[in-house]
Amino acid sequence: MKYNQDKVDETTLALLYLNMWDEGAEARTWKGFDWDTLDRLHQKGFIHAPKGKAKSIAVTPEGRKMAEELFHKLFGN
Repeated sequence: MKYNQDKVDETTLALLYLNMWDEGAEARTWKGFDWDTLDRLHQKGFIHAPKGKAKSIAVTPEGRKMAEELFHKLFGN
C-alpha cells in the first residue's frame, strides 16, 4: 500500500509526545510504533537510534519541540 510517509511520521511524532517524560537532561518516550517510521524519525534527527533492548527511546531537543507543536496542531482544540 502506498501512503504519505511524511504524514505518518508527523502523526507518529505527535503521538510520541503524548507519552513523553523527562529523564535527566533528555526526554524519553515509549517506542511502540512501526520500525520503519521510527527509523525515518531517527534519520530526520527527531529521535536517537530506536534499535536496542530498551522499551523507550531518547528524543532530541528538536524532536521534542516538533512533537509538541505537531501534537497541538493535530489534536488541540
